[in-house]
Amino acid sequence: MDLNTLKQITQDVLKLAKQSGASSAETEVSFGTGQNVSVRMGEAENIEYNRDKGMSVTVYFGQQKGRASSSDLSLQALKDSVEAACNIAKYTAKDAFCGLADANLMAKETPDLDLYHPWNISVEDAIEIAKHCEAAAFAIDKKRITNSEGAGVSNSESVFAYANSHGFVGGYPSSRHSISCSVIAEDGDAMQRDYWYTNARDMTDMESAEYVGKLAGERTVRRLGAKSISTCQVPVLFEAPLASGLISSLIGAISGGSLYRKSSFLLDSLGKQIASPLLNIEELPHLKKGVASSSFDSEGVATKSRKLLENGVLQGYVLSSYSARKLGMQTTGNAGGSHNLIVQSTGQNFTELLKLMGSGLLVTEVLGHGLNMVTGDYSRGAAGFWVENGVIAYPVEEITIASNMKEMLKQIIAVGSDVIPQSSKQTGSILIEKMTVAAG
Repeated sequence: MDLNTLKQITQDVLKLAKQSGASSAETEVSFGTGQNVSVRMGEAENIEYNRDKGMSVTVYFGQQKGRASSSDLSLQALKDSVEAACNIAKYTAKDAFCGLADANLMAKETPDLDLYHPWNISVEDAIEIAKHCEAAAFAIDKKRITNSEGAGVSNSESVFAYANSHGFVGGYPSSRHSISCSVIAEDGDAMQRDYWYTNARDMTDMESAEYVGKLAGERTVRRLGAKSISTCQVPVLFEAPLASGLISSLIGAISGGSLYRKSSFLLDSLGKQIASPLLNIEELPHLKKGVASSSFDSEGVATKSRKLLENGVLQGYVLSSYSARKLGMQTTGNAGGSHNLIVQSTGQNFTELLKLMGSGLLVTEVLGHGLNMVTGDYSRGAAGFWVENGVIAYPVEEITIASNMKEMLKQIIAVGSDVIPQSSKQTGSILIEKMTVAAG
């Protein structure tokens, strides 16, 4: 199903909504296909195909709103969905803040962001790649790597169209592919697991299957012999994949929903110093091949590059039109989320970060959801490595790390250059000056 077909369906839906008496409406139609294979212990385990299509419509009768969706794109199903949305709207309380985003904010141009790179790989070839990936993991330590949670290869492509009553209509195709591996190592009674993965819009931008497997194996074996540690207050280094989680927590705290509900530890922080002067974050929606690139948000509002944090000072919130109206502000083009957050490195590579830390904790895994969004209190189960004099000494597990996100942000003393590029939040490892570490 091509983009022009989907755009025509959006126009049919908007026409039906208008005929039903809606004062305005918006709709999104999508179609996608994918293939996933997994291999375990050298044998194909799962082969999955998906073929998804769907339509959602939101109608407005003044300040009343109704929404319905369907996985059937026939004309009768479209009519039924519009009718259902209209019926819901008529029984919904008025909300002064609902409605389409302002017409003057609609994207005027939708440049090609190079997001569509289909990977036409056969099931047989995908299985072979997964087998090579898993074999590379086992080859790291054939004696101690005894089991596997599997290696997988997935490829998907999709296309969507969005339109609203302002006359805006836009859409584009995109693709996403990945290779992953997770294995288990044993040494006596001790057992550990770890994993690695690679993903990209374009399969040629991914790491090789052998590299993914090798790294998964190395990460698993190095965790054997883990100990616990006594309670202490020390520097903590969050490995890059986990550091992106810290950035996600920050974004959650400056997002519209948390702000207007007053459930954020960063209320009324615009223009204020909320983090270390070393923390600089840009939002770059128009990166070619970017995981979260888009020329417009899920309301048709044009996206723009901007600085979210500059030298630790908050430059902007993350708002949709609804949350912006609730706050008496203007949408930032973030309905549906943020677009490619780039955290500026302070220049150190991973080895240099360890040296800068001296003695402390390198965190490579966190467990549970231990952030209180209202107070900022942070406490999570963790595993990783104890570092002595800038060198990894031994693995640790069954520990808890605790602090407050407000303090953690202000105590950032370095951001590494070890960035994982194929991420929607691109950051290197983040070094926090001090956290409480305790036996779990």
